[in-house]
Amino acid sequence: MLPRLVHALPFGLSQRITKLYFQALVWNQRGAHSEQGNEDLKAMDVKILPALQDNYMYLIVDKATKEAAIVDPVEPKTVLKAVNEHGVKLTTILTTHHHWDHAGGNEDLVKQHPGLEVYGGDDRIGALTKKAEHNTRFSIGKLNIQCLFTPCHTSGHICYYVTAPDDNSDSAVFTGDTLFLGGCGRFFEGTAEQMHKALIEVLGSLPDNTKVFCGHEYSLQNLQFAAHVEPDNGEIKKKIAWSLSRRENNKPTVPSTISEEKLYNPFMRVTEESVMKHAKKNDAVETMRAIRLEKDHFKG
Repeated sequence: MLPRLVHALPFGLSQRITKLYFQALVWNQRGAHSEQGNEDLKAMDVKILPALQDNYMYLIVDKATKEAAIVDPVEPKTVLKAVNEHGVKLTTILTTHHHWDHAGGNEDLVKQHPGLEVYGGDDRIGALTKKAEHNTRFSIGKLNIQCLFTPCHTSGHICYYVTAPDDNSDSAVFTGDTLFLGGCGRFFEGTAEQMHKALIEVLGSLPDNTKVFCGHEYSLQNLQFAAHVEPDNGEIKKKIAWSLSRRENNKPTVPSTISEEKLYNPFMRVTEESVMKHAKKNDAVETMRAIRLEKDHFKG
C-alpha cells in the first residue's frame, strides 16, 4: 500500500520522500547487501555493483575499447570508484526509469564526471540528454545497444539490450524493474496488457541465452511466490536452493537468462496451463493481472 501512496504524490515530493526512505534504510544497514561481482562475456564485462538496500547498478565495459556505460547509477561514489579501479572510460548513463532509487544519482554523477550522455525514456529522469524510444540504437565502444520500450511499472520504462558486433549470441539485457529473477515489477503506471507485451513479446523474444541483469535483489521473495503458484515445478525448487546458497554467502543471484526465466518465473509463464489454473483464468493477460494482484499482497 505504501509504495502506491507515495507514487500517487506529485513527482518532486514522491522523489524526496523516496530518497529519505532509502537513506534511512541504508543508515541502519551494515555493509553492502551483496558482494560486488563480475560477469565475463566474450566482448563485454559486466561489473555488478550493489547499491542501497537491494538495488543493483551495472558497469558495462566494452573489452575492445575499454569504453563503459553505467546502468542506474544511484550511488555515484561507488560508480566512480569502480571506473577508476578498472581503468575504463565512462561515457554513458543508461537509465531504466525515473524512480529515485534508479535515476537519483544521475545529476551528481554528471557533475562529478562531466560530458556523460544520459539515456532514458522519460522526461522525469534527471540530467537526461538523449530521449530513448523503442528500438533506439547506439554504441558503447564496439558494443551495440538497443532500447526496448517496456512501459507498465512506469510509463517510460526502457530495458537495454546489449550485443557484441555482428554476434548477438554474446548478449545481455538490463531490465530495471520490468523483469526480475523470478518476478516482475508492480504495475504502478500501466496495465496487465502492457506487462504481458513487455515480458512475453518483447523480452521473451530475445535469444534464450541472453543474460538478464535486473534492478533489485528480490530473487528469494519472488521464487517463494513462484513456488506458491506452481508447487510442483522442480525448476523453481532448484533455483530456490541455488539462491539460498548464494545469499548465505552474500553473493548476488544475478544474472539469470531468458531461458531460465521461462522455466520458473510465473509472469513469463502466464500461457502455461499450471499458472492459468492457479489464477483460475483461461487467458494469459487475465492470468498476468490476477497473479500480479496476488503477489502484491503475498506474505510468503
